[in-house]
Amino acid sequence: MLKELEQLPYAERERPGSPGFGQTFSYDSPTLAAIVGRDVPGLQVGTAAIPVFGRHPLIVAGQAQTAQAATAGRYHLGLALGTKHLTETGFGIPYERPVARLREFLTALRPLLETGSADFHGELLTATTPLPASVPGDQPPVPVLVAAMGPQALRVSGQLADGILPLLAGPRALADHIVPAVTAAAEAAGRPAPRIVAFVPGVVTADVEAVRQAATETLSFYERFPSYQRVIELSGGTRAADIAVIGDEDTVAAEVRRYREAGATEVVFTATDLGGDADRRRTWKLLGELAVG
Repeated sequence: MLKELEQLPYAERERPGSPGFGQTFSYDSPTLAAIVGRDVPGLQVGTAAIPVFGRHPLIVAGQAQTAQAATAGRYHLGLALGTKHLTETGFGIPYERPVARLREFLTALRPLLETGSADFHGELLTATTPLPASVPGDQPPVPVLVAAMGPQALRVSGQLADGILPLLAGPRALADHIVPAVTAAAEAAGRPAPRIVAFVPGVVTADVEAVRQAATETLSFYERFPSYQRVIELSGGTRAADIAVIGDEDTVAAEVRRYREAGATEVVFTATDLGGDADRRRTWKLLGELAVG
């Protein structure tokens, strides 16, 4: 399992490292996070992110609490709205009222994580606990972050979550649109300032042109979705690869500082394998130096 960790993104933050485990239709990300977090003392781990469609708060709460107990309090749960295509194709359920579902999901989930019980009856889901739902050792309560970037999702996340996980949102989009919206919602709800965990495709490399071309091909997947199209445009780009941070150590370090100045509390680099293994390790080395610098 530790060999698997070498293939994961490296997080630039105050702690030594914080890999995020994406949720697809293959492995179960909370389980993988729990295994790695248990085997690597001191490592912060999390999921980024589990779609709320096709899941239930009771099940997700149990997974998250188990991961928190296994890692001695070093786990955070990431949630997402998902997409219409993957939801309807994979689960065969309609992708309807995603923001309303997110609100109800978070409303039911928070008491489950904090007290191990819930009695929620909404329009879209019900979550009650005829049996206790707490997990011994799951302290402190699992932090919940949402892959939110649109105005409505940011409002709900600020009110009910501990932070957000924006992807392909450049410094301009963060500073002008995303950070102010989620921060204002948190303040209005009487909640602490939210964590802003910016996910950024990035590589330290000498072959900028080749890596940029690889990024254009690999990241084009996101250009199919209106939510990503919008945030790319707000960031000043036209394609997803325009948001990628690619260059030498000085260039990448300067961009990380821009994200920090725009309001990101943590910067997580993804797609670090675009230039091959040597560039990936060069990228991780720089991010490690930034984290302790």
